[in-house]
Amino acid sequence: MEYTNLGRTGLSVSRLCLGTMNFGPQTTEPDSFAIMDRALEHGLNFYDTANVYGWKTGEGVTEQIIGRWLAQGGGRREKVVLATKVYGRMGDWPNEQGLSARHIIRACEDSLRRLQTDTIDLYQMHHVSRSTPWEEIWQAMQTLVDQGKVLYVGSSNFAGWHLAAAQESAARRNFLGLVSEQAIYNLFTRHIELEVIPAAQHYGIGIIPWSPLHGGLLGGAIRKLAEGGAERAKSGRAAEALAEHRPTVEAYEKLCADLGHDPADVALAWLLSRPGVTAPIIGPRTVEQLDKSLGALEVTLSDDVLARLDELFPPVGKGGPGPEAWAW
Repeated sequence: MEYTNLGRTGLSVSRLCLGTMNFGPQTTEPDSFAIMDRALEHGLNFYDTANVYGWKTGEGVTEQIIGRWLAQGGGRREKVVLATKVYGRMGDWPNEQGLSARHIIRACEDSLRRLQTDTIDLYQMHHVSRSTPWEEIWQAMQTLVDQGKVLYVGSSNFAGWHLAAAQESAARRNFLGLVSEQAIYNLFTRHIELEVIPAAQHYGIGIIPWSPLHGGLLGGAIRKLAEGGAERAKSGRAAEALAEHRPTVEAYEKLCADLGHDPADVALAWLLSRPGVTAPIIGPRTVEQLDKSLGALEVTLSDDVLARLDELFPPVGKGGPGPEAWAW
C-alpha cells in the first residue's frame, strides 16, 4: 500500500480511501465487516462514511455498522483514519440539519456514539451552508477540536471560493481550518480543475475524489453489460452518460484493453496522477471488488496515454485552472 499526507497535515493515509456508502443498503453487515477487515489486510487505513448513509433518516445505519466493527477491538480503531460527515437531515425538526453550531455539536456527539469511538479523525462538512456564517461554524468545530472529539476538519462539494472563504475565516481564529475537500472528480467530470483544485493546492487542502468511476461507467460498463452485469450502469449518472457518450466509452474500453489494464484501474490511476489528489474513494460492495480496486496502484500511465485520455475526455475549456482555461 502507498501512503501520502492528508493535505498539508502530518497525517498519513492510504492512496485509496474506503467508501462505506453501500454498507447497509447494498452490503450486509457481515460482508461489510469482511470488506473492512480485508482493507486492513491490504494496509488501506482511510475509511470514509457519513451520518446520513444508510438512508433511514436519523438512524445513521452505516455509522452503526462501522461502530460495531470497531468495537470488536484487535487494534481496528488504532489503525483506521476515520472520516465522517455532518450536514444532512437527521430528523424532521428545522435544527436537525445544516451547519449551525447547535447541529454540528449534536451531530458529532451522535456520530461518536454510533461509531463507538471517542474521536473522529476527519469531520467533514457534507455541503456548504449558505445560511451559516463561518465564524459560527469554526466556533463549533474549534470547540470539538479543543474537546478532543475531532482532530481534523474537511469539506465536501465546496466551490473554490468556499474553500478560500473558509480558510481566511479560520486563519483569523488562528485555527487550522480545512485539510481536505471531497469532490466529485473523474474523467467525465473535470470542472473542479478550474477553481477547486487550484484553491485547494494554494491552501494545502487535499482532494478526495468521490465517484471516481462515474457511477460505474468507467469500470468497463459496456463489456459488463454485454456479459449481463454492470447493474450500476443501468441507472442514474452512468446510464445517462452512457446514452450520450457511448462511442467515447467504447473507445476508452478499447484503449484500456490495448494497455492490458482493467478500465477501473485506469480511471483510478488517472486520478492518482492528478495534482492535489490525496486518495480517490472506492466503494466496493464485495471483498472481491475491493481486491480488484488495488490493481490501480500498480498502473503507471505514460504521457502518451494521458494525452489520449484528454482527447477522449476533454478538460473544461482549454484545460487547467481559470482564468487561463477560458481567457488569456
